[in-house]
Amino acid sequence: MEKRLLSLVFTLFVSTTLLAQADTSNVLKEVSVRVVLPQTLQSLNPAQQISSRDFKKLAAYNVADAIRNFSGVNIKDYGGIGGLKTVSVRSLGANHTGVQLDGVQTSDAQNGQIDLGKISLDNVASITLYNGHPAELLQPARAYSSASMLVIKSLAPQFGNEKKQRIRLGFKTGSFGLTHPSILWQRQISKRSYLNVNSSWQKSHGRYKYKVDGDGSDTLAIRTNAQLSTVQSDAAWYWNGADSNRLQFRINYSHSSRGLPGAVVYYNPHSNQHLWNRDLFLQSSYQQHFRNKLQLLINAKFSHNYLRYTDPDYLNQAGILDERFKQTELYESVALAYPVSTIWEVSLASDLTYNKLDMDLYNYAYPSRLTSFSALSSKFLIKKLSIHATLLNTTITEWAEKGSASPSKSIWSPTISAIYKPFNEADLRFRLFYKDIFRNPTFNDLYYTRSGRRDLKPEYAEQYNAGLTYSKNFNTLVYFLSFTADAYYNTVKDKIIAIPNKDLFTWTIMNLGKVDIRGLDLGMKTKSSLGRQLDFSLSGNYTYQRALDITDPMSSVYLHQIPYTPEHTIAVNAGISGKRSGLFYNHILSSSRYYLSENLPEYYVPGFSVSDLSFSHQLKTKYPVSVTAEINNLFNQSYAFIRSFPMPGRSLRLSFQITI
Repeated sequence: MEKRLLSLVFTLFVSTTLLAQADTSNVLKEVSVRVVLPQTLQSLNPAQQISSRDFKKLAAYNVADAIRNFSGVNIKDYGGIGGLKTVSVRSLGANHTGVQLDGVQTSDAQNGQIDLGKISLDNVASITLYNGHPAELLQPARAYSSASMLVIKSLAPQFGNEKKQRIRLGFKTGSFGLTHPSILWQRQISKRSYLNVNSSWQKSHGRYKYKVDGDGSDTLAIRTNAQLSTVQSDAAWYWNGADSNRLQFRINYSHSSRGLPGAVVYYNPHSNQHLWNRDLFLQSSYQQHFRNKLQLLINAKFSHNYLRYTDPDYLNQAGILDERFKQTELYESVALAYPVSTIWEVSLASDLTYNKLDMDLYNYAYPSRLTSFSALSSKFLIKKLSIHATLLNTTITEWAEKGSASPSKSIWSPTISAIYKPFNEADLRFRLFYKDIFRNPTFNDLYYTRSGRRDLKPEYAEQYNAGLTYSKNFNTLVYFLSFTADAYYNTVKDKIIAIPNKDLFTWTIMNLGKVDIRGLDLGMKTKSSLGRQLDFSLSGNYTYQRALDITDPMSSVYLHQIPYTPEHTIAVNAGISGKRSGLFYNHILSSSRYYLSENLPEYYVPGFSVSDLSFSHQLKTKYPVSVTAEINNLFNQSYAFIRSFPMPGRSLRLSFQITI
């Protein structure tokens, strides 16, 4: 009751504050408002974008939170502030989603999945999700190597004529014992060079109450062993030449220690599993525009990741499971782009990646991998029609210090996209794209001692998409309206799956599955004036996904929905904002799913409906100060993305930020 009263008082207080900003003694004059619609509406491939100014609207804490409203996205969240968070786009699986930071891809050759919960929003300027590949012609060949690409751009320093330095101090606190201070320092070193340094510390005990389902009681248990301590530091140096040439160098280090609460087992909530990470990467990027219109892009990266996992309750002779992994990656890329004529542009890119994994496990293979990406891309603009075609070659060679290595392979992957704007007056566009792509087995798939299989074949996916976009600016109370609709069809063959063998700790990895995926993504955005210097914004996304197992017509799982794939997902965000304040409500509705391939009642995972509320206000002081209050899971719903990994109930988070 007290929490509900607090929520009601908070809502009334925010509404009063918003209305108090308006000056009712003045009559509003008619003004012409020009709204710049996002470039994603003009993208050949479906694209969705969110910028830093929108993070508060979604009550987002990390990258996974920020993109959960995107259509076609299925977040796998294992619960808690430090739980693993991965994203599957259009039912293809997390391994088919690439993640790119400032033009350079982030990868994990060990398990192929990027934990989006580890990427803080403190230094993020925008996040864009592309189905297919990013829109730029000048980009690394590796950017074409995933079924979808999540592009993250960090904050870059921008100064006026007088300011040479900026410091932003932030502090977040709230439920789960959260303490999260951060600092951002930006400095103009010379006329054309800048420095950006960001550092943060995050600590939380991670405990929260959850309802124990299925035991016939209303018992509330406490999720334990979910503590988290993380330090992240990032420094970037930027140089901008007079002729649009650019050079960037970045170094990033993070260290984390987290408990793993494990799956909820009746009457045995105890868990002592723990995970430590130490990650370091250095990356650089250079772009040059020559006088003959030739463009050059060079990227390079070095990364080293250390992971330690312990389970003191593991039943073996040692009485503990203690595994340590060291992963190293070297990466380089060269890309060229040239406009042959006013209607034809071409690009050629070549990338080389070297990966090595070490593990302190008896009889481990100690694998290494050399991957070469080569992409020839061409873009045509013929009146109202734009076409982008790419041919990617991926050549993979592997070595193993013990045993035989996975066979070498060379695979060609074509992509073609087209967009057509039939009318000059109306901003209506029709788009199509086709992509044939694959994902290579990870080091764990191939070489992990208990489950790896070295003759695994790649998992292939074909993507088909047909859609339209429409947008219109108004000089009335309605500022703009935009709408997108995309129907898609995906097929997956040689799907890599894991099935249990003689015990729960011995699994068999094999190519077995075939999946037929049909879906629909709908999206809309609008913004209008309420008068009294208040605006109303509304956005909504809907996803329909039918992902069926078509491996074997004689199987009991034939034509069953694949695990953890909801058929319907709806996300709505609505808000009222003034000059210095904003109140936003976010709601996500997800239909039921099954946690095993057989769609039987005993494998049923209920759907859920979750609401968040956020309020932000900027104080009028000498230095800009912003305050944000967020209530996650406003109505205290009991739900889970993954069976036996319950999500937290209602929680509160407060954020303070001052810019000097």
